[in-house]
Amino acid sequence: MTILCVRFQLPPTGEAAVLPGLLGLLEDFTPVVEALPPDGALADLRCAERHFGRDAVELASAIRLRALAHHGVDCAIGAGPGPMLARVAARDARPGVTCAVPEEPEAVAEFLAERPVATLPGVGAATARTLGEYGLDTLGRVAAAPLSTLQRLVGELAGRELREKASGIDRGRVVPKVVSRSLVTERPFTRDESDPDRLRRALLSAAEELGARLCALDKVCRTLTLTVRHTDRASTTRSRTLTEPTAHSTALTGAAYALYDALGTQSARVRALALRAEGLDPAEQAPDRPTFDPLAARGSVGPRRRDARAVGELRRQAYGRGDPGDGGTVARVLDGQGRAGVDDQSVA
Repeated sequence: MTILCVRFQLPPTGEAAVLPGLLGLLEDFTPVVEALPPDGALADLRCAERHFGRDAVELASAIRLRALAHHGVDCAIGAGPGPMLARVAARDARPGVTCAVPEEPEAVAEFLAERPVATLPGVGAATARTLGEYGLDTLGRVAAAPLSTLQRLVGELAGRELREKASGIDRGRVVPKVVSRSLVTERPFTRDESDPDRLRRALLSAAEELGARLCALDKVCRTLTLTVRHTDRASTTRSRTLTEPTAHSTALTGAAYALYDALGTQSARVRALALRAEGLDPAEQAPDRPTFDPLAARGSVGPRRRDARAVGELRRQAYGRGDPGDGGTVARVLDGQGRAGVDDQSVA
């Protein structure tokens, strides 16, 4: 069993705000994550099993504990040798228990045999109704039906694929989609936090981490999204399109501060903050062009400044975010000078 299908038990409102942080949690275990909006994801754990020395069910337990501890969200998890089987297993899973499909072909066939045809992902009500009219209402009966019959009923390609899936043959794979175009990092607090300085330090830390991760991937981002989760588990999300794609932590920090200030909830208690870098592009596509930005006019975001920031990112990767050599940047940001001119038009 190497694939997990995770269904998060999200609150009735705020799914879009909470899900990015949960997807980031899965990315701590494996980079191969496929989002299944609005409340789920597939995760390929083949490399993770070797890296952590744990099987998929044990890793599922760790994922559940982290989701509860960091996000206050429980989840139902299905595990199987392929994405389709993991998704079917997730239908039987309940919070606290992982439903696992064995890898042996005989056990897989037995697991599927009595299930309705509509259990298979991609089989809609119309197809299930057509098959049911011919007595093919369970996966076991579909698997035993002649291929020619299935192809006559649903089409040549669809009939072959349907028979394979009903027989437990899972040729699918986890394909990162939305997740591959974004990076997310979260800062949960051990207690509900309302201290402005602590909140700003958390934003600074998150922005620096995003900058380092973007540099490591040789990427820049075009949009930054801030999600604030409050004590009542309600979430507020704001996004900002950057004037210029960037991976520099100073620019990301300025944008994060501006997003937080725009919320107007500085006195509210906060349980967690999440920053998401979206619209990722190769770093070589980032423009280095003249700008009328007042900060740029002072030379703070020109080519030399960008080079200095790039050196800072490399230093942080080598020595960590606590590198004393970066203290000047931290001081400028914390005392407000680094954000004095930051708005929708001045974030580089």
